[in-house]
Formats: sequence, C-alpha cells, structure tokens
Amino acid sequence: MHPKVLVDVCSELLRQVLMFQHPADAVIARFYRENRGLGPRERAGLSEAVYTVLRNKLLFDHFAPSGTGAKERRMAILGLGMSMGSARDFLKAGLTDLEKSWLDQCDQVDRKNLMDRHRHNLPQWLVDALQAQGLASADPRFWSLVKSLEAQAPLDLRVNDMKAKVAEVQAALEKAGLKVVKTPFAPLGLRLQGKPDLGKLPEFKTGAFEIQDEGSQLLALLVDAKRGEMVVDFCAGAGGKTLALGAAMRNSGRLYAFDTSAHRLEALKPRLARSGLSNVHPVAIAHERDDRIKRLAGKADRVLVDAPCSGLGTLRRHPDMKWRQTLKTVQEMATLQTAILTSAARLVKPGGRLVYATCSLLNIENEAIAHAFSVANPGFEPLPVSELLNELKVSDPALLCAKPADGNDFTGQTEVDYLRLWPDRHQTDGFFAAVWQKK
Repeated sequence: MHPKVLVDVCSELLRQVLMFQHPADAVIARFYRENRGLGPRERAGLSEAVYTVLRNKLLFDHFAPSGTGAKERRMAILGLGMSMGSARDFLKAGLTDLEKSWLDQCDQVDRKNLMDRHRHNLPQWLVDALQAQGLASADPRFWSLVKSLEAQAPLDLRVNDMKAKVAEVQAALEKAGLKVVKTPFAPLGLRLQGKPDLGKLPEFKTGAFEIQDEGSQLLALLVDAKRGEMVVDFCAGAGGKTLALGAAMRNSGRLYAFDTSAHRLEALKPRLARSGLSNVHPVAIAHERDDRIKRLAGKADRVLVDAPCSGLGTLRRHPDMKWRQTLKTVQEMATLQTAILTSAARLVKPGGRLVYATCSLLNIENEAIAHAFSVANPGFEPLPVSELLNELKVSDPALLCAKPADGNDFTGQTEVDYLRLWPDRHQTDGFFAAVWQKK
C-alpha cells in the first residue's frame, strides 16, 4: 500500500474509533470486514497506530493544533509515526513537506517538560480516583503504573492439564520457534513474546492450551473447584474462567456458565469442543434475578462472580476504555456489581465458597463492594486470600495480595487481605478478588 493511501485509510479508521460509540476492537474488526483488500501486515500496522493514538490521546491532542489538515489525519500521522519506528521514512513518503516538518518538530519535544496530563494520558476523573486511593501524581508508583499501561500486554496461555503437561506444551511452542517462559505465579501458565498466530498450531486445535491472562488464571484458581461439585460461573462471558474451572473439576460434577449475553456464550462453544469438557452447562439469563438462577438457591458448592466492571485493569489491551468511561458510569457499575453479588450469594450452600472479582483498578468497584457485602451479610465469613493461595501452592502469595489501604474509610474492616494485581507490579492485567465462606 502506498504511504499516502495508508495515511488516508488510517485517518478514516481513527475517525470511526474516536467517536467512542463502540469498543475500539469491535470498530476495527468491522472496518476490516468492510475493507477486505487490506492484507495482514497492513491490518497489523493500522491496529498498532490506532492503539498508539488511544494510549497517547492527550499528548496527541496537545500536538494536533499545530499541524495542518483534518484532525483525524494529524492523529493518524502521529500514531503511525510513533508505532512505525525505523520505518518512518516510508510514512514520510506519503506526507506533504509541511507535515514532515511538523512531525519532526513533535519528535523534538521533551516530554519531561510537558504538563502531567500530557505525560500520563489519563482522564482527570481517573487521576482523581487513583489519588483518592493513595496513588497521587507526585508518587513514583503512579508513574510506574502509567508506564505499564502504555506498554503492550504479554500473551499468556493456560495449559489444559487434562490434555497435556506444562512442559510438553512449552516444548512444542519452542519447537515452533516461539519464545516461551513459565508465568511466575499461575502454575499452568505460559507467557509468549510478541503476537504469534496460535490458531494454526496443533496444540491449540486439540485444546492443549487456551489464551488466558495470568491474573485471570489466578481468579479461577481461587474458586478451588473440586471433583463432583456444583459450581457456578455467574458472569461467564466467553468462558475463559469457565474452562479453567471445568478442568479443575476434572470434567466431573456440574458447572453452570451463566451470562446475560447469549452471543458471548455462543463464543464459548468452540472453546468447549476443543477443551474436551462435558460438565459445562451454558445458560443465557435475562438478569441476575432470573428464575433459572433461583432454582439453584443454596445448592452451589462454589460461585464465581467475575462481575461486569469498568475494565480499567485491561488498559494495556483496551486503551479506549479510559475514554469511554466516566466517574458516573463507574458509579453505576458499582450499583450493578452490588446487585449481582447479592443475587449470586443466594446460590451458595452452607460451607460453600463465594468469589467476587473484577478487572478494575478502582476501590469503588473492588474493596468498597467487598466491604459493604461483608457488613450486610454476616453469614458469609471473609477469607484471607494470601492463605488460600499458599494452600494452592502459588509462589509468593503475599506479593499478590493487599489489605484495604489506610484512609479509605472501610470502618470495621476485618483483617483479611484481597487479591490485588497491578500491571506494573505483577505484569498481569489489573485484577481484584475477595473470597467468603458461607457459615
């Protein structure tokens, strides 16, 4: 593709993405379906440019007024320029002399001299929320988090130990020319470099592994599902944790995968077929009070509530989330999370385990929800997550857990800790989990 055409195509794609009416990955996928002439390399370059813009939006907004032409074109030039690296000369072949000069001038700006907002590229409401929970912009830890959110997330796999051993899958991937290491915490996890096409590998086709972030693997591990039990994945989505739970149950017992989206559950079916699991029962529900849920009241040994959330822990993968969310939407999400957790808790039988989890960085969706549930439900005893992880033979469990920070007004908080994963500390997505046992 000629560089001038590349800039034009990228400008149009960015115009659609920056409307923020739909998730960026969905907009990009639709754009590629409508433009089937784009090859794999062109798609990869366009996607990387778009995500570069989303990660650096405030900085690029700061640079854009000094350029010429439509804003989408200026943003496309900046995104392509930063993401293409050594291939920038190719890009410049499609630019006017004014655009080349402007791009060079933007490169020469020392970011250290810019305002904080142009360095961290986070909306102010999110900065304020992080500051309220002890991560102020004057704290080096804040900038450590910012740096991690600007990076691409690694590609983690969970080995399906019903079909293969970790060492076997690692050896097969290395034989295929991939760079693979074991994940530091999740016992069945492998981490790959780059973005290899795994779909063609025999080990993928036979279900020897599934793509799943290490943090997500740890959430499923906390459920500690056993053979022969009745287990409920209350917000199953596309089923990554469902598959992990089914394998932990050794394909026995009964595992319900509930979700309000039949479309997401449909995406679980081919993954189920590869996994070899037959104990999973996907069920589309209308809402958290659906009659099909009520029939299981007091019967479940384990219930996982991986609640709908802001998704701010996944900003490395979905940087558009920070621009598509507001404090109001997060507050509304917290209300929904409370309702879902309360309904799911009714399914747990005496002696059973309840796990509440999100992929959010914010206390309002995490510690605040868990604390409020504990206060309102004295029949559920909070369990210390670090001790549970230690029993599950997870390495260095204390590094993965935290108690509510001082100053968060969790009056009467018990001494238990929660799972608290951060991209900068643990190289996972940002995850939270609290665990209770019903008395």
